[in-house]
Amino acid sequence: MTPLSQFGRLLRITRVFVRHDLDEFVRALHLFRPYRLALRAVTLRWFPQSSRPRAVRLREALEELGPVFIKFGQMLSTRPDLLPDDIAAELARLQDRVPPFPGEDAEKIVAAALGAPLDQLFRQFDTRPVASASVAQVHYAVLQDGTEVAVKVLRPGIEQIIERDLALLDTLARLAERYAPETRRLRPREVVNEYHKTIHANST
Repeated sequence: MTPLSQFGRLLRITRVFVRHDLDEFVRALHLFRPYRLALRAVTLRWFPQSSRPRAVRLREALEELGPVFIKFGQMLSTRPDLLPDDIAAELARLQDRVPPFPGEDAEKIVAAALGAPLDQLFRQFDTRPVASASVAQVHYAVLQDGTEVAVKVLRPGIEQIIERDLALLDTLARLAERYAPETRRLRPREVVNEYHKTIHANST
C-alpha cells in the first residue's frame, strides 16, 4: 500500500505526465490508471494533443519534476540496456543548470555547517557562484593559509527534497514490479538502489 504521505506527490507526477501527454507511463502505474481521465477532464484535455516525440515529452516532464528526477533521467541515459534508443538519447540532453541562490545564503550555510564565521575559515570567499545546478552550487574561496579551494554548497532544503523523492522512487519501483511484470527484467528496484548511491555521493 502506498504511504498516504506520498500520495500527493504521486498525484502531481501523474498530473505532469498527463499534461505532457505521457499517458502510456501513467497507465504503467497501476495505482493511478483511474485518475488519468479525471486529470484530463480537469485540464479539458480529453485526448493527447502533442505531436512531439515521446522522448522529448518525457525529458520535459522530468525537468518539470525537479532535481531528483532530472538526475535520475541523466543516470538512466547511461544505461542503454534499460531504455529504447530514442529515450536514452533524449535523456542525455537533460540539463540541471538553474539560477543560483543568493551568495549571502551560501555564506550562512557554509558558516553553519563548519561551525565558525567565514572570516575565521577563509581569507576570501567569493559570493558569486562559478557553477550552479539543481542540487548545489560552487564558490571559489581562499583558505587562511592561501590555499585556493572550491566550495560546494547544497541548495537550502535540498536534502529533504532528495530524501522525499528517493523514497517515492522506491515506491514507484515496487509498484512497477508488482503491477507491471514486464518491467521486472529491467530490475527497477536495483536501478533505484544504484541511484541512491549516486545521488548521495553527489550531494556530499
